[in-house]
Formats: sequence, C-alpha cells, structure tokens
Amino acid sequence: MLAEVAATGRRPRREELDARRALGELAAASGLGLRAMVSSHLAAARTDWPGVPGSADRVLAALQQAVDAFAEGYERAQRLAVRREEAVRREFIDDLLHGRSDLGRLAARAERFGLRLAQAHAVAVAQGPEFYDEGDSVARQVEQALLGRFGGRSVLLTTKEGRLLCVAPGDQEEILSHFAKQAYAATDGCQVALGRPQSGAGGVMHSYEEALSVLELAQRLDLDDPVLRAADLLVYPVLGRDRQAMADLVRNVLGPLASARGGARPHLDTLTVYFDSGCVSAEAARRLSLSVRALTYRLERIHRLTGASPADPAQRYMLQTAVIGARLLDWPATEL
Repeated sequence: MLAEVAATGRRPRREELDARRALGELAAASGLGLRAMVSSHLAAARTDWPGVPGSADRVLAALQQAVDAFAEGYERAQRLAVRREEAVRREFIDDLLHGRSDLGRLAARAERFGLRLAQAHAVAVAQGPEFYDEGDSVARQVEQALLGRFGGRSVLLTTKEGRLLCVAPGDQEEILSHFAKQAYAATDGCQVALGRPQSGAGGVMHSYEEALSVLELAQRLDLDDPVLRAADLLVYPVLGRDRQAMADLVRNVLGPLASARGGARPHLDTLTVYFDSGCVSAEAARRLSLSVRALTYRLERIHRLTGASPADPAQRYMLQTAVIGARLLDWPATEL
C-alpha cells in the first residue's frame, strides 16, 4: 500500500482502513498493548519505505491514516470490553442485592469481584440530596478513599437507585464506618444506614434490605443522625410488625387528641419533643420555643384528653409507644 501511495499519491482505500480497524480489534482481544502495536507499524514502515524521490509526505500521510484506523479499532474493542464487564458487574450486583440467581452460582460469581459469600457480610447504604451513579465524582471520591486505606480487602462499592452502597465482611465494621465518614463528606451531608452482618449467599441481600428499611424508618420518624445502625433500632420493626395492634393502640390512646383545638398534631409534636428530650421539661420547652409553664399546660391538657399522664412512668411508656406508632403509621395525616 505504501509503495502505491508513494508512486501515485493516492489515499488508503476504505477496505484497507477497515482491515486496519479489524487488526486493531484483534490486537485488543489478544491482549497486546497499543503502544507496542504503534511501534511495530512505524518499524514496518521504515523497513519497507518506498524509495521514490519526494514520496515522504505521501507515505507519512498514509501511515498516519493507517495507524489512526488501527488505534480506532483497538479502542473500540476496549470500550466494548469495558461495557461488557460493566454489564456483567451490574447483573451480578442486581442478583446479589435481590436474590434473583441460584445462590450456589451466585457465590461462585462473587469470587470474581472479591467477595466470599460463605462468610458474613454487612451492607451500608448512603442516601444523599442527589442521585448518585457509578463513575461520577462522588462515587470515585469515596472509592479512592476506601481503596487508599483498605486496599482490595473484599470490599464492593457500587450504586443502586441513586444511593451509594458498600458491601464489606461482617467482622470488619471499620470499613463501613470509614465508608460512612467518606460518603458524608463527599455528598455534603448524606445519611448512612448500616445493616447487620448476615451469613451466607443471601446475607448481602438481607443486610441491604435492612439498611433500606432503616432509611425509610428515619424518614418517618425524622431521625437526623448521620449514621444509623439497624442493630440500634430493632425495637421499631418489632413495634411495627403487628400493624393492626399498633393502629388500635394509637386510636385508643391518642385518638382523643383529635378533638382538641388545632387537632391532634400540635399535641402529638409536643409529646414527641418531650420524649426525645428525655422528659426534661426545660429542654423540651426550649426546643418547642415555649415557656416551661406553657409546656406544662400542654402536658396537662394531654392528660385530661387521653387520661394518661406523661409524668406517670407506666402511663408514660404507653404514651411513648403510641407516639412512636403514630409516627410509623403517619397519623393523623393518614387515617387508621
């Protein structure tokens, strides 16, 4: 081809460039380096350089086109390989988090991504103000921070439905704690839920679902802690397990508050802040921007309406449980 170009000045034909592209794809599939392949093209051109006077510009122009076509084919094959790898990884992550695959086959596939599902794993889920995806700056920043500290210690970092996820061995809580810290910094204040360590091939799925439940619970109960551990919040799933019984408790204990001026919401908020303040009237009044006297009046009003006194230990427990139930059931916004 170079000899004809030197003699006639013609450009490389389309089929000649297509052949270079095909060779580039073949070189990529064979695992050969692009730098070495370009060097070999240049060496071949020097060896077979046509000896026609004044042909240098023509030959170099043709060589440039040939090498460019070769590199294009090589890079195209590389992109396809990356996309296939990403698709395989995404399919594995979906199966891992939702249990859509045979558990034995799933465990075998997991080893390719550095996970040994025979041991217990825990999942941390970070939910921030924005939608996060793999490859964006936030995900890369968190991944670099984890790899810089822990290397490839059986850690899987990914995204799912706009959230950042970290899967780590269950006995290495420091990894998930560091993930929470880095995610909080990278997202400018996200909330991270940590599922409990769970064993077996389905353990990742169970821990992931638990972490999602904690985030949902935090939204319902207005929990604003940056890090929430499922192990510390087990009482809430227990309380919410029997929805009908909880609805009956809320209706019977707090239902009379609906007859108060302004409805049940102001009194329910008062009880919520009072219990969150450790039943310390001065602190609750400060949080509600009330005087202690005004707060005391509200608590007395609640006592008269419900027949339960927040000051009485036994009745206080019933009231507090009903308040938690109201928040879980979104009462009074939602009818019971």
